[in-house]
Amino acid sequence: MAADRASVAVDRPRLLVATRSTHKLRELRELLGPLAAELVSLDGIALPGDAIEDGETFAANAAKKARFFAALSGLPTLADDSGLEIDALGGGPGVRTRRYAGEDATDEQNNVKLLAALAGLASERRGARYRCALALALPELSGPRDGMPVRLAHGTCEGRIATAPRGDGGFGYDPIFEPAVEPPGGRTLGEWSAEAKHRISHRGKAARRMHVILVGLGF
Repeated sequence: MAADRASVAVDRPRLLVATRSTHKLRELRELLGPLAAELVSLDGIALPGDAIEDGETFAANAAKKARFFAALSGLPTLADDSGLEIDALGGGPGVRTRRYAGEDATDEQNNVKLLAALAGLASERRGARYRCALALALPELSGPRDGMPVRLAHGTCEGRIATAPRGDGGFGYDPIFEPAVEPPGGRTLGEWSAEAKHRISHRGKAARRMHVILVGLGF
């Protein structure tokens, strides 16, 4: 019986998640729910290298990462690119969200810089949204002319930037992001439970749409 269980585990198809972030991998495992495939990370299969993320949109960068690591690994690959668009910053930091305070900036450094940039602005001028693009690249369907096909799923969470960080849940900008369902000065996503956050988050919405695609493809 034990040998049978081991055989089932080995035979599960693998779906590579193009991230080295343990936070993002855990969140995607939670959001995508039960799948026939086993989700593995770049570090989990000791895959080196980094994709060049020079796209102008989240979807472009997600597709670049998915294709790069699918070609490198030979595995179907799911890539996430997400971030903040802030009205008072003309839609910034956008695709530079993770690197807002520098290439190797911590979450805290990014949050400090953003709060300083919006210092003194009233709540009605602190509008913002989280956006997420998930891209699935399928190397086995690649062709010499059409390249590697990619399926995309998108999600958005509207809200505003708080005046100070609150809560220690989530990651990234969650401690300074108040979702639109909260009043100004209300709870940030850093104060929400993971389960509640998943229901409204940009990544949660994108993941539910991607789940339909994955199940339809046999994952």
